[in-house]
Amino acid sequence: MDDTDPNSILDLQRDIALEPVTYERKSALRNLLELFLYDISEFEDEETDVNECGLYEYEYLDHYWTESGRYAYFIRVRGKLAGFALIRQICQGDGSGYTSMEEFFIMRRYRGQRVGQTAAFSLFELFPGRWRIAELRRDLPAQQFWRKIIPRYTGGTYSETEDPHWSGPIQEFWTIPPEESLATRCRTAATMPV
Repeated sequence: MDDTDPNSILDLQRDIALEPVTYERKSALRNLLELFLYDISEFEDEETDVNECGLYEYEYLDHYWTESGRYAYFIRVRGKLAGFALIRQICQGDGSGYTSMEEFFIMRRYRGQRVGQTAAFSLFELFPGRWRIAELRRDLPAQQFWRKIIPRYTGGTYSETEDPHWSGPIQEFWTIPPEESLATRCRTAATMPV
């Protein structure tokens, strides 16, 4: 990317948009998920195979239209599908909460052009508060991507942790002060009378 004209990158970034995925467009998301699952299959710790129809089948797809706190977005470049993001807001039993980047995918054609960074920054703005982004231990390209763009967004203020329920690093950061975050909304909702 070093030999890319900075002006063309800026023009491209203006042409990047997030589009909520409607139920009617679920099949397009399903198709993009197949590309994503194929891409990450080489990094899975457990054996990941296609089914007898030749599909990986993302098991949580329907949850994005049946569970609150889940959001699906297409990432478009100049009107064309370039990827997707699956977001989940999680309220924990102790009243805290965070937003999780469940899945994030940029098609190969659009990588290295700051499409992913621009889309991620837009999502951070859409869902202010505490974020957790986890990568598979063997998915070094994803780790490199998130370790590069999270410090750019936060000015270097983030932490990296491990979780016994996940096999890989997890970056945690805040996009706004904690008192204005999802955690506050979770605590408020937990104390509201039913």
